[in-house]
Order: sequence, then structure tokens, then C-alpha cells
Amino acid sequence: MGLRERKKAATREAVHKAALNLAVEHGFEHLTVEAIADAAGISRRTFSNYFTAKEDAVLWGEEQHIKALVLAFRARPPHEGPWQALAGAVLDRFPTEEPPDRETAIRSRLALRHPTLLARQLANHAVLETDLREAITDRGGLTPLEAGCLGAAFLASIRLAMQRWVAGDEADDPRELIMETMGAMAGVFG
Repeated sequence: MGLRERKKAATREAVHKAALNLAVEHGFEHLTVEAIADAAGISRRTFSNYFTAKEDAVLWGEEQHIKALVLAFRARPPHEGPWQALAGAVLDRFPTEEPPDRETAIRSRLALRHPTLLARQLANHAVLETDLREAITDRGGLTPLEAGCLGAAFLASIRLAMQRWVAGDEADDPRELIMETMGAMAGVFG
């Protein structure tokens, strides 16, 4: 990555962190694009080069995590069934030695409390659901409809596990909660 790309990535990260910090300090309902831009040391116009709205700035890291999960799924051994490969991708992406991500907890908590943020989060998941459906279909053995159902169930299991994690004051291991939720889904749909 060249210098320009690194600077853009650093600016995007600074804007995202400013948005999260301000949302925690003052409440999401009081968060403005102008306040985020000021806190990140950029202009309102520069903000719009990186994000279309305050919701995007707050949720930015979540999309990266899910895209990385899709890549981890694609890298799983071909002999694994799709649900097993999805579970393996979670284990690959969230090693036990890493502490739980505070930003993930903040984003999840904010989305649960603010309908506009939850709506944006669900819209982001719908786009990522398409990527996941394609990855599952490419693996073979399932029709696009079946792959779409599986991808939707997987993303729902992550969302439910994150809600449980946040509701439990983040005391549990989010990875274990995801595995438990995926196990419950497999049992229901088994």
C-alpha cells in the first residue's frame, strides 16, 4: 500500500473512531457529521469523501469484519460442509488469544438502541449477504436459493450472538456465543 492509500486508511479510521467516541460520550441522537469532522480534524467535505452519513462512520468496522469472514469461509478446506466451513471461518477470524473487540460491542449496543443505526446495519448485512451467498454457491452442492438461506441464517446467528454478548455486559466470549447460536440454528433446522 502506497503513502496515499495509507493516509486515506488512517483518515477513515480516525473518522470512525471519532464517530464512535462522540456517540458514546454524547449519544448517537446528538451526533452530527460536523462534530465528527471536527473531532477527526477534517472538513465536512472531506468527511463526505469517506462516508455518506454518520451511520456509515459508526458502523464502518463491522463491514470489514464480515467481509473478512467471507474470505475466511472461501479459504476453508473443500471437504467441509458449508455450515461447518462457516463455523470454521468464525474460529479462524476470532482466535481465542485475542481480547474481544470493544468497538464491536459499542456498535452492537448503539444499533440495538437506535432504529436508524439498526436499519443501516441491516442494509449493510443485506449487501454482505449477497457476497456470502455467492461464496457458498461457489463452494458447490447448494442452489443459490439454498446458499442464500444458509448465508442469511449465518448472519442472523452472528447478530443474535452479538446481542447476547452485549446484553451480558460482554462477560462471555463472543466466539463461544456465536458457536452456541450456530449450534442452536443447526439443531432447529437440522
